[in-house]
Amino acid sequence: MCVQQLAAGRSAVANSQAPWATIVACADSRVTPELLFGGVGPGELFVARNAGNLVDTATMGTIEYGSAALGVPLIVVLGHERCGAVAAACDVVTKNAKFPGSIGPMVKPIVPAAKAVAKQPGDFVDNTVRENARRVARKVATRSPIVADLIKAGKVKVVAARYDLDEGRVEFFA
Repeated sequence: MCVQQLAAGRSAVANSQAPWATIVACADSRVTPELLFGGVGPGELFVARNAGNLVDTATMGTIEYGSAALGVPLIVVLGHERCGAVAAACDVVTKNAKFPGSIGPMVKPIVPAAKAVAKQPGDFVDNTVRENARRVARKVATRSPIVADLIKAGKVKVVAARYDLDEGRVEFFA
């Protein structure tokens, strides 16, 4: 998108927004939702990002606002290949790793996903990325009365997904 197109897109949505999806994504600099989903312009995605694509109170409020106030019909919890936050949670499980400052508490919600898949065949970190995305999507769908009501009404769908850094594609799963 060139500067002129960006300016025109910004002008078109300056007074209102109607995004087609809310994306809960990792803060990883290689995972850019606006580019992953077709180079969409301003006003098309409602995005919340943090390490490990987690949902805390502020993120849940963001999701609820997008769904209830803006009418966003799709919520995507987007994990990704080689996630550092997930790898840290896996290290907690396998090496009893400890992390300084706020990193330890940030990783803690991912640890149950890592424990759940620790004995599964395949890549431990990648299996945990998928399990974490599933768990976070389930949390969004069930722990928010606002989102749960919108799902029951057929107005919102929540899905988990994984971005493949090597192939540049997004895989959606239950």
